[in-house]
Amino acid sequence: MSDQLLSVILTIITASTPLLLAAIGELVVERSGVLNLGVEGMMAVGAVSGFGAALMTGSPYLGVLAALIAGATLSLLFGFLTLTMVSNQVATGLALTLLGLGLAGLIGESYVGQPGVHLDRIHIPGLTDIPFIGPILFGQDVLVYLSFLIVAGTSYVMFRSKMGLIIRAVGNSHQSAHALGYSVIGVRYLCVMFGGACAGLAGGYLSLAYTPQWNENMTAGRGWIALALVVFSSWLPWRIVVGAYLFGTITVMGFSVQAYGIGIPSQLLSALPYIVTILVLVVISGNKALMRANTPACLAQPFVPDR
Repeated sequence: MSDQLLSVILTIITASTPLLLAAIGELVVERSGVLNLGVEGMMAVGAVSGFGAALMTGSPYLGVLAALIAGATLSLLFGFLTLTMVSNQVATGLALTLLGLGLAGLIGESYVGQPGVHLDRIHIPGLTDIPFIGPILFGQDVLVYLSFLIVAGTSYVMFRSKMGLIIRAVGNSHQSAHALGYSVIGVRYLCVMFGGACAGLAGGYLSLAYTPQWNENMTAGRGWIALALVVFSSWLPWRIVVGAYLFGTITVMGFSVQAYGIGIPSQLLSALPYIVTILVLVVISGNKALMRANTPACLAQPFVPDR
């Protein structure tokens, strides 16, 4: 029984990590006043880039680096269109998702069916071998630990540093931040790149750790769940962790129910995470005080500096 429970917990961690990485990046983007709906596309490009780089070099860590760079690079296109050319952020984000999915499918066509390079879990002698607790706390891969470091770093920077104060000021009142001499466009570019890098890492995790292979639809809507998690968390970093692991648990529950042969249609179980996402958004949207508390006032509003 304990072995089965351990297996389920390890699977939940693996399923939750890409959601956590993508969502924490998008949280920083939205805190700066930018709404990037292209998370799914950046994840797909990160997944195929990470898989391809790892396959060619034999190193999963170079694959992780390639995934990060691919996500950040694609986010620069979004930044140029929305921040420099002042295009509509919602329409551009949707276009970025379509572009990313199409580009990933094109690049990854030759990778379908090829065995990937697996990002191995860390083994710390003495600690990882502790029954039950050891594999959970000391036997994860490097991106699991990195995801928590990113959350902790984001929380610290956002609420305990001058940089975080500037980011929140830009997101809440870009005109005031500009009047104080801060580069609104510059800050937003950096935040958009950070969000893209995190989305790329999330995609790389899918193709290097979650299922070390490439298939065209492997992101499977996780980018949209990550966007919902930002709202679920009320734009607070540590709540992202709770949301990501909650949705990861729901996803794994669907697979577990199928494994035990319970008579529930597989289509319903596959749709369960997305049904829960919709229900959570409906409940949160009904709480106006909660929505007003942390929502960046300038979210999705274009900014053109005075000339």
